[in-house]
Amino acid sequence: MAWFLVIVAGLFEVAMATSLKLSEGFSKPLPTVAFAVFAVAGFGLLSLALKTLDVGVAYAVWVGIGAVGTAVLGMVALHDGVSPLKIGALLLILAGVVGLNLAGGH
Repeated sequence: MAWFLVIVAGLFEVAMATSLKLSEGFSKPLPTVAFAVFAVAGFGLLSLALKTLDVGVAYAVWVGIGAVGTAVLGMVALHDGVSPLKIGALLLILAGVVGLNLAGGH
């Protein structure tokens, strides 16, 4: 159950970062409110998961989901640049997250 919470928290982090971009420096009310809601939800779920998981591994997985998810969403939906180097770097992040998870952390 704790890993499920980390995954959902990571998805909220993707939504948070995307809302931050769409808020245009907190000048648009709806994305600004969405940013705050997603931030509280993401951190809240992560904090619940940390009751049973090791902080280092859980945090790394959360950040990895957020970083990769946000980068992919940016490339697909927000017209961020795409290059083989970016894709390779994202794959390395995924490999690191999987490796940390396999190394232990309940």
